Amino acid sequence: MPQPDHVMKLPVPEEAGLDEDLQKYFQVCRDKLGLVPNVLRAYAIRPEKLRAFGKMYNDLMLGDSGLSKLEREMVAVVVSSVNRCYYCLVAHGAAVRELSGDPELGEMLVMNYRVAELSPRQRGLLDFAWKLTETPHLVGEADRAALRDLGLSEADLFDLCNVVGFFNMSNRVASGVDMMPNREYHARARPQG
Repeated sequence: MPQPDHVMKLPVPEEAGLDEDLQKYFQVCRDKLGLVPNVLRAYAIRPEKLRAFGKMYNDLMLGDSGLSKLEREMVAVVVSSVNRCYYCLVAHGAAVRELSGDPELGEMLVMNYRVAELSPRQRGLLDFAWKLTETPHLVGEADRAALRDLGLSEADLFDLCNVVGFFNMSNRVASGVDMMPNREYHARARPQG
């Protein structure tokens, strides 16, 4: 049974009616990704929020950081696993498969990251992301010290907390409006038999 056909349960503006800068942004997405992510199509209902979302996402997930792109995507998946965010599990699970070259890793992170064979650093990042998402009031100095012991700088810790926070926010928006991932994500980075 296929997923529902809607982008979200609120009206999605036609791309032709968007400001020129947003139409160009969507074309850049098509050129680089082969699609316009549905999250961007959904955010187009509020153009200024779309611009802010895109800027924040690009900074957190693509900008300079001591956290690798794969590590940031792994964190996105684990946060989304705690929150059971279908959109982000599908979209960022695909990114983990692509970046790692390991389709099984993407599935393990979606379902239960604890079964994956991870480096101590990856395990520490994901344990922290889970805890900060599920029980933020229990995060303390011992948690930050454990990450420093794994080689994270103060800036890396700040980046990690921002990625966790961003995906908690994104998960809630996606769940609240019943956002659906692009169907193309389901097939990405899966070996063809």
